[in-house]
Amino acid sequence: MIARYFAVLISICSAQAWAEQTLEIKVSTFNQLQGWSIDDHNAALSVFVQTCPDLKSQDWQTLCAIAQHTKDGKTFFESFFKPVLISDGSDPLFTGYYEPELIVSRVKTAKYQFPIYRAPNDLPKSGKWFTRQQIVEDKILSNRGLEIAWASDPVNVFFLQIQGFGRLRFTDGSSLRIGYGGSNGHKYRSVGKEMVRRGIYDEHQVSATVIKNWVSRNPNDGRALLNHNPSFVFFRELDVSLHKGPLGAMNRSLTSMRSVAIDPKYIPLDAAVWLDKDGQSPMRRLMIAQDTGSVIKGAQRADIFIGSGDNAGREAAKIKDKGSIYVLLPIKRALSLISQARQ
Repeated sequence: MIARYFAVLISICSAQAWAEQTLEIKVSTFNQLQGWSIDDHNAALSVFVQTCPDLKSQDWQTLCAIAQHTKDGKTFFESFFKPVLISDGSDPLFTGYYEPELIVSRVKTAKYQFPIYRAPNDLPKSGKWFTRQQIVEDKILSNRGLEIAWASDPVNVFFLQIQGFGRLRFTDGSSLRIGYGGSNGHKYRSVGKEMVRRGIYDEHQVSATVIKNWVSRNPNDGRALLNHNPSFVFFRELDVSLHKGPLGAMNRSLTSMRSVAIDPKYIPLDAAVWLDKDGQSPMRRLMIAQDTGSVIKGAQRADIFIGSGDNAGREAAKIKDKGSIYVLLPIKRALSLISQARQ
């Protein structure tokens, strides 16, 4: 029975076919979503209309046009969508991410000596390039004029690369927004998991702050730890106001606590989703799928954009919770799933 869902679901998400994969599909109602009635649906609607023109299919375009001329978000979503839970069998996991803000220098100094690079012209468009260790230790990019700025802490540059965007505050008082500009093609490897493997910390103790402090206390071993992750990210300068959020996968500004990164194999970019997150700080909120991530893989995997700066970073680091994420699909598409299930 599940196999008959494939044709319908592939038409929903612009992704590769899910060959030989078992999926569980549940079409729900809004009354069954805990907290739905008390959320700020208009806040989610305002985020949805920022990127819905990028949706290509006719039914999405029609709904986008309606959304741009409505002021009642709750009625809009309830009238034209159905919440659908898609599960691929893997455990749900919800995390948080943020936009780092770094104090940097335009020139290398005794204090600011760790470069933030733009991509070199010879970076291949696909395949693997030099590893992080080769780039950092062998200084293969030195003297090529690729430095956007110089930071004072290698760990800050490392986490800037993990987030994929950031705000730079220069020592001369100027500022700059930077975004993802390419990578060396190597897969991300978690330094937190490596610390657990080495017996440095237990899994529940590891966080971004813990990693930063440990590397600061152990500069030599810390550098080797960071090189455990062979992935290296380059940046590009962005003409985006600091009053707006950073650019996500749709090349539009993200909105704190309303934008979420998902796996587009299961959830279309710019679809509205209902996040039902457990943990110490439960979250039940209507959000918009406006971003992706190299480690955000799976039907029930999501990364919540918290905001910008150190406070947002601390809050993002606290999130590692279970729960459920429902994608809001146009009614006709959702009913097609029901029809398939009954055949």
